[in-house]
Amino acid sequence: MTSRPVFDTIELHLVRVFHTVISERSVSRAAMHLSSTQPVVSAQLKRLRALIGDPLLVRAGSGMVPTEVALQLMEPAETLLRSAEQLFGGKSGSRAFTPGAAEIEFRIAASDYIDPLFLPALVTRLRQEAPRARVTIHALSAEFDYRARLARGEVDLVIGNWLEPPAELHIGRLFSDEIVCLVGADHLAARRPDEWTPAHYLESDHVAPTALHTGGHGVIDEHLDRLGLRRRIVVRSPHFALVPTMLAQSSLVLTTGRLFCLRHLERLPLRIVPSPIAFPSMTYYQLWHDVTHSAASLRWLRETVRDVARRLTAQPLALS
Repeated sequence: MTSRPVFDTIELHLVRVFHTVISERSVSRAAMHLSSTQPVVSAQLKRLRALIGDPLLVRAGSGMVPTEVALQLMEPAETLLRSAEQLFGGKSGSRAFTPGAAEIEFRIAASDYIDPLFLPALVTRLRQEAPRARVTIHALSAEFDYRARLARGEVDLVIGNWLEPPAELHIGRLFSDEIVCLVGADHLAARRPDEWTPAHYLESDHVAPTALHTGGHGVIDEHLDRLGLRRRIVVRSPHFALVPTMLAQSSLVLTTGRLFCLRHLERLPLRIVPSPIAFPSMTYYQLWHDVTHSAASLRWLRETVRDVARRLTAQPLALS
């Protein structure tokens, strides 16, 4: 264990130097990002090597690569820097955030059934306005405990749809979408809409996304449960983007938001038909925890997410 006297000599900037050098895998590039000089950063890297007891960055061919120890220390370094931002960011995180100069990682958990263009549009926007930032996208699944990860500060933002979002989290409404059915062009619902009744809907073969928690239901089945109804789900898939292709080659029915369905009509023989059972609008939210609520960088991220969502819904067939 590092002795207290040694620990007391380590300033926060040295942690940032470590994180930048290992991220860039280059002393010269790190010096540029830190607005420093190569000799100064080299001296700081030498000091880090002595403190940690590891070379951290070693030569491999014509370049440099981090050691295993350096890679293992990246996560605690990121956590420390993020905590320092929250601690010293000013009252209620009021210190200005400059996205163009920020060396930060944005960690977002999101479902892929919002809109096929949403995440690409968001990443494009983040790359344009915060080019030095890194973006990590996590898939929502039954194994991904997003509430615990938000509480631990391991994820900054969760984007998805819920009938009732968790009450302990901060909630930002993004948009609402009409729930419709997507079917193959030869499906009875498309050919003979007068026969597309609630009874036929419930008896049809349905495809649905894998639940976000073990034993749980999605928003469609939660609503049906409240009505005392049950549809016949024969396929569950965690890969929602593949579902439209399944529909085109089968008699499956997908019940989801209209915006998602619209994206696939031009490339596949599919039809959008009204649902014979009335559903409330599918509302998409961004959720975050108190631990990140006041961080200026994450407040900027949430505003960017909201703006991207609004632009997509205002121009539903365009990427920007």
